[in-house]
Amino acid sequence: MKTQTSYFTVTTRAVAFATGLLMVTASVYATENAGERRDARDVKQDSRQDARSTKVDCRQDDNKSNAECRQDKRQDKQDGRDESRDVRSGDTPDPVDTPKE
Repeated sequence: MKTQTSYFTVTTRAVAFATGLLMVTASVYATENAGERRDARDVKQDSRQDARSTKVDCRQDDNKSNAECRQDKRQDKQDGRDESRDVRSGDTPDPVDTPKE
């Protein structure tokens, strides 16, 4: 009878240990994932502001109409979305480490 109780105790401890290990791994992954989302969001927000500036500069410096400058703004925003996807997928370095031009 003691062997059966010992087997049950060892099995219970092993399951508890494995569950605890999985919980720690999942929380680390969630933290890393959240950091990537934040970085990607920051890149996208920066590109939106840059696109606004590009459009204002285009209208003031080039004396173009709103419609003519719209494509430049759209392209800047699309470039920001592409860069954001790259940050999210890990294809580019962290935007905090990337020097601004």
